[in-house]
Amino acid sequence: MSALLDELSLRNRTKIGIIGGGQIGKMIAQEAKRMSIKVIVLDPSADCPASTICDQLIVGDFKNEDKIRELAKYSDVITYEIELANSKALKNLEVEKYPIFPSPHSLYIIQNKFRQKIFLKENNLPVPMFKKLGSINDFLLVAKEFGFPFMVKACEDSYDGRGNYLIKSNDDIFNAYDSFNSREIFAEQFVDFKKEISIMVARNKNGQIESFPIVENIHQNNILDTTIVPTNISSKIKQASENIAKKVVNCLNDIGIFGIEMFVSKKDEIFINEIAPRPHNSGHYSIEGCSISQFEQHIRAILNFPLAKPELLRPTVMKNIIGPPHFSGNYRIKGLSNLLSIPSTKIHIYGKQISSPGRKLGHITCTGPTLDVVMKRCSDAKNSIEISVDK
Repeated sequence: MSALLDELSLRNRTKIGIIGGGQIGKMIAQEAKRMSIKVIVLDPSADCPASTICDQLIVGDFKNEDKIRELAKYSDVITYEIELANSKALKNLEVEKYPIFPSPHSLYIIQNKFRQKIFLKENNLPVPMFKKLGSINDFLLVAKEFGFPFMVKACEDSYDGRGNYLIKSNDDIFNAYDSFNSREIFAEQFVDFKKEISIMVARNKNGQIESFPIVENIHQNNILDTTIVPTNISSKIKQASENIAKKVVNCLNDIGIFGIEMFVSKKDEIFINEIAPRPHNSGHYSIEGCSISQFEQHIRAILNFPLAKPELLRPTVMKNIIGPPHFSGNYRIKGLSNLLSIPSTKIHIYGKQISSPGRKLGHITCTGPTLDVVMKRCSDAKNSIEISVDK
């Protein structure tokens, strides 16, 4: 696929294999289906969100090499919506000339947060100070070097703040050490930030790079709650952030869409927090808010179509619908009539069968003439619905 693709066969349809059938897999599939591209999904759950959209579902674990090979057998190109995919199995397939984007090597770098930080630092990209931790003595040494507070993070299998621990004093050190239960961990300097921002940036095989508008993210309990675009940052911070995001994808030398999360410190310094080698929660707003969605751009990138220059159509706010803390199980969403009476408001319900505390069940997107109007619409929309037990 070195040349730009110029056609799609409707008889021998192009087939995209997706590792992961959650909400991101579902939304990739929705865009693919609009172009009559066939979608095969690998997911552990037979009723995963993408199961209602895809042409074929392979039920199996993300790390199961036999199931990944089965997915490859039916696919022209493989992508993934989750960092838990088996990078070693994907690397073996890549050696056998299966197209996999983003590459297994990028996945290998990114799925270990400490390895990711080393990669960024080695490429002169801005990250907070960080150090590997082992013993209690390592914690105490870091406390002297970084000062309080500082972050302790699990290297792997952590997301939405899970696996993060804020160390405020020596007393926290012993609690944190016990809580990680011998997992691989590292310490990171705490960034006293004034904004959390992110930018979706895509690259195709021809080296074309296109960036989406920079957004501001607001988290609650370490889970993304609200994404706001446009964000109120200086032109200097905007330009620097865009340059950093483009440098990341060029250093990875990879294909697909990437979410680059960054902190803007109170001193106007920019630090990269994390990279997502896939469409990202903070890019969901683009479905209604931009001239092209992050999901279509990802498909364009992995099939080596020309990338579109994303344009923000008007101010947009996205709010996640999160499983409430008081129950786990079957659920219903009440208040949809009130929500859908609010102008320029859309709800995305992912189709997850079970709610649990902190689980992302859907999102709301509002657009409008000004951010003040849109913020009010989105707040009203979120307040109009309730997640309750489905008895």
